[in-house]
Amino acid sequence: MSKKIIVAGAGHGGIAAAALLSRVGMDVTVYERSPEGTLGYDWTDIFAPCAWKTAGIEMPSREKYEYKTNMTFYSPNLQTPLEQHIPEDEIEMKMERRDIYEHLINHALKCGVKFVYDCNISAPILFGNRVVGIKTEKGDFFADLVIDAAGIDSPLRTNLPRMCGIEKSPGAFGQLYVYRAFYNRANEEDADVKYKIYLLPDGELGIGWVAAEENFTDLLIGRFDPYDSAQAEKSAEFFRETNPNLGRTLIRGGQITKIPVRQPLSVMVCDGYAAIGDSAFMTMPIIGSGIANSLKASRMLADTVLADKAGAYCAETLWDYQVKYFRQIGAGLAQIACVKSLLLHITPNELDCCFEKGILTADNFAIGSDSSSLADMIKMTPNDLKNRAQALLNEKALLKKVLELGVKIAKVTVLTQTMPQKWNRSRVSNWSKEYCKVFNI
Repeated sequence: MSKKIIVAGAGHGGIAAAALLSRVGMDVTVYERSPEGTLGYDWTDIFAPCAWKTAGIEMPSREKYEYKTNMTFYSPNLQTPLEQHIPEDEIEMKMERRDIYEHLINHALKCGVKFVYDCNISAPILFGNRVVGIKTEKGDFFADLVIDAAGIDSPLRTNLPRMCGIEKSPGAFGQLYVYRAFYNRANEEDADVKYKIYLLPDGELGIGWVAAEENFTDLLIGRFDPYDSAQAEKSAEFFRETNPNLGRTLIRGGQITKIPVRQPLSVMVCDGYAAIGDSAFMTMPIIGSGIANSLKASRMLADTVLADKAGAYCAETLWDYQVKYFRQIGAGLAQIACVKSLLLHITPNELDCCFEKGILTADNFAIGSDSSSLADMIKMTPNDLKNRAQALLNEKALLKKVLELGVKIAKVTVLTQTMPQKWNRSRVSNWSKEYCKVFNI
């Protein structure tokens, strides 16, 4: 008798894992709260195309995507822009979110996955500390394994018993409130720079971008504090001051959503349960996109499930999934999350100084959603290191923050390298506490 798998929520990684497991004969059903045909925000996403192959999915047809252009980063005073230069073999693809979902779902259906839409999930069903199913408005559903792909506020993760040792919320500064909107292009003149990224824009703790496309202008505003659409439109005026292409007529988008921007979940599995995608906080902590990481994680999870020949699907047998993820992706993301913490404590003047005095260079911004190592950000020759150190010596307050960052990165590096390779409840619990402590959780 084939094992029954529930995927709670139609997250990208969850659908990809469902397809991999269904293809080998498992009984897999995805339960999703949204109506059929409505998945995906009304915007484009950027991610590494290699992730499709890792998840065992063919590339979408060529007319469905384009390749991203290099971004230019601005500090608060806008005086010293830094343009990234992504190597040609690392250029990411840009694709409509709804087209991504259509491609994923069609692939999963071909593999035998079943979908149940309009189904709100409220909580896990537990037998002791083991997850054995999901509670929904359409009834209770049971399975040998529940894969949590229900997102940043997953009703499964947030309702697990404390004994499972899994963090319930993203924590302070662990999520970004994002306003994404496409406005009319206000004039026909070519933009001075096509794709602009703003750090601490207009003195706000957050990021923003403006991308002048051929027939519209793409605006993103990301903040750590909640805000509404009226406040977002007010902030849009700041970007219009330096971007004459950004019009005032909303073409599409215009909603505010939350995305995780933090280190990966400290514990991703328990008996009968595994988290993936935004449920496990798999986004890149600075940029935010987690599609590539989630698709790659789907392969790791599926391989781990299939390796459990007895079908126990307990914390002990599922732990290898987390070990693989941290070894290949998560450890590097945790380091990058430390760098994000510096941006939360740096002043606008200090960030301007980093740009103007070469403490940060264009090479430091040659990162994308597929970046999973601090080495992707810190690219320095010995001479670069000498010049940056000299510049920092003249900025005492900033130097102190950078040294504190170095200590934090060192702690995280040691911790991720010493993560238990085999499941032991006590050892994993102690490790998780130390990992969370570094991030003040």
